[in-house]
Amino acid sequence: MEESPEPRAGEQAGPPAAPTREPVVLTTERLVLRAPRESDIDAIDAACQDPEIQRWTVVPSPYKRTDAEYFVSDLALNGWRTGENLVWCVFERESGALVGTQGLMLRAGRTDVAEIGWWATKEFRGRGYTVEAATAVARYGLAELGLRRLEWLAYVGNDGSRAVASKVGFRFEGTLRAYAEQRGQFHDSWIASLLPGDLAD
Repeated sequence: MEESPEPRAGEQAGPPAAPTREPVVLTTERLVLRAPRESDIDAIDAACQDPEIQRWTVVPSPYKRTDAEYFVSDLALNGWRTGENLVWCVFERESGALVGTQGLMLRAGRTDVAEIGWWATKEFRGRGYTVEAATAVARYGLAELGLRRLEWLAYVGNDGSRAVASKVGFRFEGTLRAYAEQRGQFHDSWIASLLPGDLAD
């Protein structure tokens, strides 16, 4: 990987660029997390028909198969290529079924702060899979990538996501008014953080 050239005299250096990253596979006791593939498009499309996923995330609504294609071939692929948006599909090890997604998105112009996000397929909710996957992603971000701070945000009222964040160890910090955009509207949002020292042994 080439380093960015030094600014000339009188020029100001821009924000640090995120390093290019090869997709990383994470495993837990029950799950495998890997980058999305073309073979996952049908399962992603089916999962995102769920009104709850459309209600609490920024996935398009209505959701079309072309949206799943874009997620796999553009968003996730370029996210890993640039190192700015690391996306995993989460699979049950025993069955190979898609149980959700996880993502780490670096803050604009920063390489030490990222936002974590996820959604879970309705058929596999209530089994602790999202907590298990999010814990693995949080450890990867803080321990392997050296992030200084990991943030979780959710629209106010998303109690399921808040419960997951709490079980992972995120510390609730407050409510941001009219903060997070979803399809042209801004919603009040909860925010919590996880620091390297918060990780359980």
